[in-house]
Amino acid sequence: METSLKRRRLLKAALMGAALPTVVNALSGCRGNPTADRCELLGCALSSDGSFTVVGADRNGQPLFRLPLPDRGHGVAAQRREVGSLGVAFARRPGDFMQVFDYQRGVTLSQVAVSAERYFYGHGVISDDGQWLYTTEGKRQTSEGVVGVYRLSEHGQVKKVREISGFGIGPHEIALADTNTLVVGVGGMHTDGRTVLNIDSMSPALVYIDIDTGKVVERAELANKKLSIRHLMVSNEGYVVTGQQYHGQDNAPLVAIHRRGEPMTMLNATPEQWARFNNYVASIATLNGWVVATSPRGNCYGVWSLDTKNMIGLHPLVDASGASRDGDVINLSSGGGKMVTLDSAHHPDYQMTPVRWDNHWITLV
Repeated sequence: METSLKRRRLLKAALMGAALPTVVNALSGCRGNPTADRCELLGCALSSDGSFTVVGADRNGQPLFRLPLPDRGHGVAAQRREVGSLGVAFARRPGDFMQVFDYQRGVTLSQVAVSAERYFYGHGVISDDGQWLYTTEGKRQTSEGVVGVYRLSEHGQVKKVREISGFGIGPHEIALADTNTLVVGVGGMHTDGRTVLNIDSMSPALVYIDIDTGKVVERAELANKKLSIRHLMVSNEGYVVTGQQYHGQDNAPLVAIHRRGEPMTMLNATPEQWARFNNYVASIATLNGWVVATSPRGNCYGVWSLDTKNMIGLHPLVDASGASRDGDVINLSSGGGKMVTLDSAHHPDYQMTPVRWDNHWITLV
């Protein structure tokens, strides 16, 4: 149900600015003055010739480097600056590669092919110390969820050391709930390629996993089992906001909040507002008591107050894609190249970038 490649190619005509060359100043793009031309944003993108890349950009979304990917990318993970400069781009599900690069130098370091029995689900996260990479994966025959645990070397080499399983089928986005706990959005879908085979028996959940033992320490579910829990983010305050994709025939609320030890709570909007999202949420970010969620299929983004749980704004944005917090602002990307910066009062500032961003991007910290 993700935005189709055909549709993204149709957005080409709406893109302003010149197309990027294959590599933009790759060896020097993020070096030098730490506050000038520093790599601040990472995301996957579609080039004007139909090829796929991972892009490093400054805080205004202007590209500093672009590295080729063998196929369409999805999510990106990165080390904290204080421990390293490795980034990882993940193939869109069902993915067969992840690519490690240096975001400081703008160079690819290695590429990891998935095993014949697995596929990647498009997301991963790196531990705070920069030594461990955790990825969402699936067993090809059953879609049983797997968290791959990989050791990262300082030179970008990756070695799988173990797997965590037994928490559900069809996992998607993964994050660190804290230094000892992973949180995973489990979509609950058994798929053949991108075709869902079990819509009438889906089992989505938000699961918290102890990293050391691999055991599920908490599991939260929604009443509507056709709401596939897909994307998520962990706020600075420790609660988790999730974005769902709905596989029913009507429309349903698509954004929920979870605090450990409590049930999941849906955020509110009118049926007409939810209909605008076309049953799909891509990326989520939070700031100062409000939440933003994007919908590339709905060509919009919504803003909610966490105090009231009510929507306080619904805005058009063609192919609305990535959302990430950058200090006191939230940055949104789009497949049409537009970047939206929302300040602490969620006032938007618009500018164009010469990048056709895919569903997700991250702000480097």
